[in-house]
Amino acid sequence: MGPALFLLLAFFAGPILWTVWASLTDVALTGAQAADTRFVGTANFEALLADPRFRTAVVLTVVFLAGCVLGQTVLGLALALLMQHRHGWVRGLVGAVVVGAWVVPEVVAGFVWYAFLEREGTLNAVLGWFGGAEQNWLFTAPLLAVVLANIWKGTAFSMMTYSAGLSEVPEDLKEAARVDGASGFQVLRHVVLPLLRRTLATTLLLITLQTVQVFTLIFVMTSGGPGARSTTLPLLMYQEALQMGDLGYGTAIALALLVVAGLFSTVYVWLLRKEEAR
Repeated sequence: MGPALFLLLAFFAGPILWTVWASLTDVALTGAQAADTRFVGTANFEALLADPRFRTAVVLTVVFLAGCVLGQTVLGLALALLMQHRHGWVRGLVGAVVVGAWVVPEVVAGFVWYAFLEREGTLNAVLGWFGGAEQNWLFTAPLLAVVLANIWKGTAFSMMTYSAGLSEVPEDLKEAARVDGASGFQVLRHVVLPLLRRTLATTLLLITLQTVQVFTLIFVMTSGGPGARSTTLPLLMYQEALQMGDLGYGTAIALALLVVAGLFSTVYVWLLRKEEAR
């Protein structure tokens, strides 16, 4: 266990401890603070709570997270249900298309969606055939644009986990419910979903941890704009720490992001423990 423990301490615990230390100082990339770093205590966090940009970024992060998690969960489960008992070539074709979006690098996915949604993009060209008004979707609805892009990219993961969970649902239980007169929706609600509770909670936890740290996709599509209408916590952290050079303030934002992820994760872990206790 020694080598594994060393790697965990060096590459996991070490950066976290450095982040905590840096958030309590005025460390910077350049300037006097870079040469002579001072301990400032909770000054960065006090400034954070008084910063309206931070409060806006927290709200946008929560909205982005909720939209992406809900979209990936609903769409992934719907695809998994639709692919059940289909011919192998159908499952293979749909799986290749959906998983193809998942394996595309975020920077490529960002450029694809930028080209699709910009004023001269594909969406406006299609809408123009039907007389639709041309507009820059990345300017009029930036947060919705990045949410849709993230759902498109991440749905494959939830589809695969739900497909694995559905394969474990006994067919005789569903058949018994149908014999008793249950409709397809009733079978899904009263038989399938209760047996998928653990899979749902686990998948929600993993999707949340993946989504809360999304940076490249948003940066490529909108760079946090227009203004700050799509500036989530990862982008605000980047702007403060690397563009402005204020590492102390940037690491304080990083810890706030960790708190947001922890709050969502705590709910999911509680649901998992509740399920295991049954």
